[in-house]
Amino acid sequence: MTSGDLTLGAVLVRLEEREREIAAQADETREQVTRLTAVLDELGRAAEEVRITRKTLLELPDPAPPAPSTSAPELPDGAAYQEIIVVFTQADGPLRARGVCEAMDLDPAPNNVNNVRLKLKRLTGRNILAETEPGLFALSRPWPSGR
Repeated sequence: MTSGDLTLGAVLVRLEEREREIAAQADETREQVTRLTAVLDELGRAAEEVRITRKTLLELPDPAPPAPSTSAPELPDGAAYQEIIVVFTQADGPLRARGVCEAMDLDPAPNNVNNVRLKLKRLTGRNILAETEPGLFALSRPWPSGR
């Protein structure tokens, strides 16, 4: 062998280094496989739980539909709410807060309009009125007479 050639000892040292590198990579890969196997097992358990839940839900009987309410929703306390309902039962269509003020013979000043709008929103929240479009209100269903 010439000085440019590797000696047998140098080749053996390089092979030993390479063998250690490969062993370290193999150990790291085994650890990755162990971690991935644990993740895969957990995913399999989760999928099985979903399958069992779906099967259980499909086996449940359909619930009976809720009975329709025959009574009208309760009005909030205050005479103004009664007046508002009277206005809507006599109206030919949806109304805005300003129109309700005018029908109640209230000055359509901003303060009155805003107070009426708040009451209309409260009635909407109780499903007595429906807001058919922003700011436009109508009875959500026919209001029983005598109220």
